[in-house]
Amino acid sequence: MSVQSKVLKIINGRIVRDGKIVVGEYLYVKDGKFIDGKSHFWEGRSTPDLVLDAKNAIIAPGYIDIQLNGAVGVDFTADCDMLAEGLDKVSKAILKWGCTAYCPTIVSSHPNVYSESMHLFAPRQGDVRNGAEILGAHLEGPFISPLKFGAHDVETLRVSPNGLSDFESCYNFKRGEKKNIALITVAPEMEGIMETIPELVDEDIIVSIGHSSATSAQAEKAIENGATLVTHMFNAMQQFHHRDPGIIGVLGSSKKKPYYGIICDGIHCHPNSVKIAYSSHPAGVVLVTDAMSAAGLPPGQYYLGNMTVDKSEDRVYIQGTTILAGSVITMDQCVKNFRSFTGCSIVEAIEAATLHPAQALNITHKKGTFNAGADADILFLDDELNVERVFVAGEEVVAN
Repeated sequence: MSVQSKVLKIINGRIVRDGKIVVGEYLYVKDGKFIDGKSHFWEGRSTPDLVLDAKNAIIAPGYIDIQLNGAVGVDFTADCDMLAEGLDKVSKAILKWGCTAYCPTIVSSHPNVYSESMHLFAPRQGDVRNGAEILGAHLEGPFISPLKFGAHDVETLRVSPNGLSDFESCYNFKRGEKKNIALITVAPEMEGIMETIPELVDEDIIVSIGHSSATSAQAEKAIENGATLVTHMFNAMQQFHHRDPGIIGVLGSSKKKPYYGIICDGIHCHPNSVKIAYSSHPAGVVLVTDAMSAAGLPPGQYYLGNMTVDKSEDRVYIQGTTILAGSVITMDQCVKNFRSFTGCSIVEAIEAATLHPAQALNITHKKGTFNAGADADILFLDDELNVERVFVAGEEVVAN
């Protein structure tokens, strides 16, 4: 019997489940998935093959990062020639930070970049050999606003007067074949975008609004049309104004509220801003790193797309400017910071990096929970939320 086919029982853990920490229950894993212990053991009259003592650790699902531009020297936009190797390198590297699934993120690019690289972003199951699971690409642009381009190359930006066909020609995909796309960030106020959002949703693509100067009314209309997420709340959008708070205003909307990504590095968002967002819509927060190639590396010169950036100890700017060019924070630190900034519970901090991103991507059947049938991606954490042990598809990651 292989290790994967054996039944693993995890005992003596404090399990994050259903919005609380549960003590005295167990987790059961077989073939890389969580299974229902009651039906397997009580009704099947079986016993586990292996028992693992968690020694009172907090047990959480693996973290999910839906906005990761790169890390450890790899840029998912610029490194087309070495992208396959780069994806492998990043997928393995982020495990030590508790991230077991992610959306490789490509910043605004010319169509040839997507034609050359999109086939490499196919969803790929995570395991201890290949690393974190690839959930499909997050295409952050180029259908964004030239007024809020941030660290994107303004020469690549596009509008969609022809609707979905403009997205098809840009990203090189056909209707009914979304071509490894999990998520797209768009500016709804740009020509043709608002009307195209329902078509993108019909293609089973998650639509996020961001890099946008949209008014609150436009943001709410985009959500009515099917957008369900905001990209890095507070960044690359109209600053809050009491007469029209722009996209930020959806936090106080009486209509349907979206999920929203937020970068908890203390640089992209002041801790008080994070707390305002959390207080307004705690069920919607999705922690993202927005990390770029310099994450996990010492200070120096690196790249984001075709732009040169300079990294200090804790931040990255486009060379010669004061424009932030992504972050260098890791997901485990985002979780710690979120709890520190907001005063939220341990469970809320963990769910912002597990359950909520899974809900935002409509993948709770396989990620972000301990439900039977979900992938057995597991973290053992201490009370300070330090990552002590990582399991992918039921197997422990052994540190090099």
